[in-house]
Amino acid sequence: MHQGLRRAALACAALALGVTALPAAAAPRAQEGEAHGIHHPAGGGMSAVIRYTDYGIPHITAGNYPSLGFGNGWAQAADQICVLAEGFVTVRGERARHFGAEGKPDGSLSSAGTNLASDLYFAGVRASHTVEKLLAKPAPEGPSRQVRQLSRGWAAGYNAWLRAHKDEIRDPACAGKKWVRPITSLDLSRRAFALAVLGGQGVAVDGITSAAPPPADGPTAHGTGEEPGAVDARKAARAARSIFAQDTADMGSNAVAFNGSTTANGQGALIGNPHYPWAGGRRFWQAHLTIPGELDAAGGSLLGSPSISIGHNAHVAWSHTVATGTTLNLHQLKLDPDDPTAYTVDGKAERMRPREVTVTTEDGKRVSRTQWWTRYGPVVSALQGIELPWSRTTAFALADPNARNLRLTDAGLAFSKARGVDGVRAALDRVQGLPWVNTVATDSAGHNLLAQSQVLPRVTDELAERCGTPLGHTTFPASGLAVLDGSRGDCAPKTGPHAVQSGIFGPSEMPVLEDVPYVENSNDSAWLTNADRPLTGYPRIFGDQGTERSMRTRGALRDVDAMARKGDITRTDLREQQFANRVPAGDLAAEDAARACAALPGGEAATSEGDTVDVSRACEVLRGWDRTMRTKSEGALLFDRFWRRLVQQVPAEQRWKVPFDAEHPVATPRGLNTAAPGFRTALADAAAELRSHDIPLDAPLGAHQFVTRDGERLPIPGGTEALGVWNKTEPVWDEERGGYREVRHGSSYIQNVTFSRRGCPVRADTLLTYSQSSDPTSPHYSDQTALYSQGRMVRERFCEKDVRTAPGLRTVRVAAH
Repeated sequence: MHQGLRRAALACAALALGVTALPAAAAPRAQEGEAHGIHHPAGGGMSAVIRYTDYGIPHITAGNYPSLGFGNGWAQAADQICVLAEGFVTVRGERARHFGAEGKPDGSLSSAGTNLASDLYFAGVRASHTVEKLLAKPAPEGPSRQVRQLSRGWAAGYNAWLRAHKDEIRDPACAGKKWVRPITSLDLSRRAFALAVLGGQGVAVDGITSAAPPPADGPTAHGTGEEPGAVDARKAARAARSIFAQDTADMGSNAVAFNGSTTANGQGALIGNPHYPWAGGRRFWQAHLTIPGELDAAGGSLLGSPSISIGHNAHVAWSHTVATGTTLNLHQLKLDPDDPTAYTVDGKAERMRPREVTVTTEDGKRVSRTQWWTRYGPVVSALQGIELPWSRTTAFALADPNARNLRLTDAGLAFSKARGVDGVRAALDRVQGLPWVNTVATDSAGHNLLAQSQVLPRVTDELAERCGTPLGHTTFPASGLAVLDGSRGDCAPKTGPHAVQSGIFGPSEMPVLEDVPYVENSNDSAWLTNADRPLTGYPRIFGDQGTERSMRTRGALRDVDAMARKGDITRTDLREQQFANRVPAGDLAAEDAARACAALPGGEAATSEGDTVDVSRACEVLRGWDRTMRTKSEGALLFDRFWRRLVQQVPAEQRWKVPFDAEHPVATPRGLNTAAPGFRTALADAAAELRSHDIPLDAPLGAHQFVTRDGERLPIPGGTEALGVWNKTEPVWDEERGGYREVRHGSSYIQNVTFSRRGCPVRADTLLTYSQSSDPTSPHYSDQTALYSQGRMVRERFCEKDVRTAPGLRTVRVAAH
């Protein structure tokens, strides 16, 4: 049979399933007439079957890519209409009109400080037709035909759900709001663009939209009379480290892929544990996508994505971790003193290109700004904490190669179709579409891989040294942020071998490690992907080497290395690692702290306010604490509050008795320096704070670290970045009542994946910590959060038998008319 006819026959068989009516809150309702069967209207109509299993997880089957996108868009809208609709308002540049000019975006799609700044940036993207130009590029530089079809179908499915259900939306976040309206596939591509530049132009939105040339009769820079060469380079270096540091970011991750030498069945095993915001547009959403004979993959997708972002098929499993590659660089421009909107390159003058942008605010007022663009990118006046003043002789332009990358969706689709780790690596080399993540993968044959395949400006160490400005010679070693001489044409990044776009590294230049007992990443650089096989020799822009690792990396490497050495790893071992909630900082410091505490004269210490408090009970609690952040752990909250203060009050170089040693990077630094002046103060402050809120020092963590869903308190495990807990939780402290009462970001779409040679070829346990829907009226608003509270996961239903036998299976057919 011809392959196309065979696929059509399989699709028709899948679409012949019986239909069960679904309430709107549980799954999308079929349009009138659909209960009588799927129709294929003339002109290539789109249709899909969506089967909902436990916890509202959709299994979407369609006969082709447009139809699969249609079912995906429909199902995502059913669960996340308000969050998705607000994101489309953002990329249209209409936030100020609907939410107020001075309101602050949630940070999902950029770091803009106000809605006005966000609108000015995204309206500029629209006015310049940036995304349209990227869509016009043929693959591989532009999106593939299949991704274009998925996107077209996704937008149609979203719109179809909205036509059928807009008047039934019950989520108070957007019920009855005018800004909830139909979209186009171009809107979806603009959202993908925003994600691509999140670590580049996205972190400089305020600086792009506020940059303006100095007045003709004004001082040289910000009224100081100083040129940018006087910028405090050390301060800029600290700010640059902060921009790209994982301890301040709202995204991170852990992932480990074991090869067959370590597992009980000789096949690969994967643990994925990404850390993302619990609210807003960077939530994950879980699904199983199938085109019979063509595609069969399951996992988590970032909202608005028509392909699986992290997950597995029957042969390979993958996850991502936020990488350390610096996704932008700056060019310091030499300006014409008589015209600060003209700059020179190799002695020839070039004029900046003004981009006039106008947006409308909530009161109907039109606000216009001019953005200034160069051959390198936009002129910026600041990069978050780095001030970059525009004087009459100097300005700075930001270069972001991901502003020419619309291939992120293609990467997810290519992974979904890979037949093994070799296929994942081939997809990375071919697509080159990942802007800010590493890839960790394993397969049923027992192979594994970590690749830092990122779209980065090709700033080699040689280029940074030869072309770096004085500012760049400080920021580049510290953070990987290069500041290059924009007046020299030979200082523009060159193109690496086999790179799909100009000015970026080629596939052969990326840090890669394959076929070792384990590969692991917890957001440090690729250097210690495996503690026994350090990766070296890559340029600084990819990340540092031979430097102190984060507490989370150290704890993860210790755990993972022990698992690999023990061998015979099973699904049970993977689940135990996900929920061990061990505190590496506690292992290193709690006993020393308890001993020093007990030696304090009279059991007393002074707070930062100068009050003397009795800390003797705190000494006992710290000694008896089990060194975990489980919900029943007594003393975890006390250590958490103590450690946060210690990290703030005691500089890193004074915190430990044994300093970092690159020859022993997992074991050092160690030995808490309890003689440091801040130690006693941190201990006293923590004890006094808990008592002020009537919280016992030995209170179980879950009694005071929880979220409230549907009126019920759900204890939340895990801990903050500084503690090094694998199961990262960044909770929100209630200053008035005490305790943590919400989660800002942390563990999100968790997956444990193993393979089998009998029965279903893949076995996965998954968990979406914040649940499938953000609508508080949905039955799937908190059901998985309740599982997370209990340290439980969902047994995934990947094979057809498991889907068909799911209790409460619900089926809906959707079609375009």
